[in-house]
Amino acid sequence: MNPFRHILFPTDFTEHARGALKYAAAFAREGAGRIVLFSVQQGSVPANLLTMPDHAFDEQENEWLAALREQVRELLADPLLDGLEVEPLIVEGDPAPEIAEAVRELNIDLVTIVTHGRKGLARALWGSTAEEIIAEASCPVLTIRPPQRDFVEHRDGQTHLRLNRVLLATNFRPSAERATQMAADIARRAGAELHSIYVVGDYLSQLADLFPDSGGRARSDLRGYVKEQMQSLTRSESGVSATTHLTEGRPYEEIVHVATAQDVDLIVMGTNVHPSLFGGAPALGPEIERVVRNAPCPVLCVPTTRALTPHPARVTEPLPQT
Repeated sequence: MNPFRHILFPTDFTEHARGALKYAAAFAREGAGRIVLFSVQQGSVPANLLTMPDHAFDEQENEWLAALREQVRELLADPLLDGLEVEPLIVEGDPAPEIAEAVRELNIDLVTIVTHGRKGLARALWGSTAEEIIAEASCPVLTIRPPQRDFVEHRDGQTHLRLNRVLLATNFRPSAERATQMAADIARRAGAELHSIYVVGDYLSQLADLFPDSGGRARSDLRGYVKEQMQSLTRSESGVSATTHLTEGRPYEEIVHVATAQDVDLIVMGTNVHPSLFGGAPALGPEIERVVRNAPCPVLCVPTTRALTPHPARVTEPLPQT
């Protein structure tokens, strides 16, 4: 029932990180796909770690490798993975760039990550590293922040997706098209209700108060445009119509409020990113970060094109004298 067949599950082998495993297993099982069990270490790990003879770990400096091998074997034996194709992959480096590279090299369709923890990769995945992964990944990233509403059911050795309501958070820009298509497709395949929300930013209300004529007209025009776009969602060619929500206020607060009020199981939103002003990793918009941090359910972040309105360019050469 889903378009995700090749799934990357990053882990530090803690119980907290395993919160994303059942989602990876459920999507892989529903899509007859595979899971790449992915771990990033600070030291070099032999490619044949799982098949190395025991005496290779006798030296004291290799004790961590023996512990790592035991963690991998234990995770591979998890009942959630029974009957699934699972490929363990352990690399050396920093989590965010290594995960982004694995997505590209392994044709990954979905990354499942836990976005809060206290140590190891789980800690790294909350904060700038999580934002880098979402911003740099060329595939959707499912973020889970326990405890949240759960849409995966594991019973009698079977793992299933139980989606009743999907919420699409959209701005109706071209960069949101992929998220719109994916939300509609997921809802259709799951037989779930599709809800869509557009938030008129509270800055427009302030503008209307300061400039009643022009500000009020701009606010009215925007609401009219959004209503037209909302109506198009109710006539979707994907085979599923959307219940629409047009609200005003701070976007992330309204998205979280509607998701909570409607008992939404999954929020889907496009993640248009911006290049860093001073170089380095791309940056997510603050509203996306706040939705991920405060959502009552998992959030599927769907990558889009790079920023349509990048930061102002820096002047790198002196201006000619006149």
